[in-house]
Amino acid sequence: MSVHDPDQPRSYPDGRPLADQPQWRKDFPTDVPEDDYVGRREFTKFLVLTSGAFVAGQCWIAGASLIRKDGPYPEKSIARLDEIPIGGVVEFRYADDEPCILVRLTADQIVAYGQKCPHLACAVIPRPEHGDIFCPCHNGHFEIERGRPIAGPPRRPLPRVTLEVREGTVYATGWELRTT
Repeated sequence: MSVHDPDQPRSYPDGRPLADQPQWRKDFPTDVPEDDYVGRREFTKFLVLTSGAFVAGQCWIAGASLIRKDGPYPEKSIARLDEIPIGGVVEFRYADDEPCILVRLTADQIVAYGQKCPHLACAVIPRPEHGDIFCPCHNGHFEIERGRPIAGPPRRPLPRVTLEVREGTVYATGWELRTT
């Protein structure tokens, strides 16, 4: 790319002199190659505005984490254990109306997870017959026993809902947020 030397006559893309150029070229005489150069003032303004946006985003995250309640979660009755067949799935909502799934794996083993994929929050589908939980958005797969990702783009496990069984009823008692 070359910068126009002001002492040399300007050459235009169509080769005609300035007098024969259309009016818009006389009004806006900057050539396209010269548009690629950015002045220090514009570059500094861009850096300051971008840095300010990052600072504002970090302040927003810090503020949201301060007002977020991680406190004790309410107990919620989900279903009677004898109503859930082995391999059966129950959908329910828990803590701030989050969609969740409960899967009965064996006579003594039940698991529950948040139904949003940690990759892009798509709804996951439990498939006990395949031994996994499937995310159809990006072909993600999670272990059904532990909720850990085994295939696809998700890298974090599903958030687990802690459960208790009392007098034959399954209760959700809290969240277990995990990284592995």
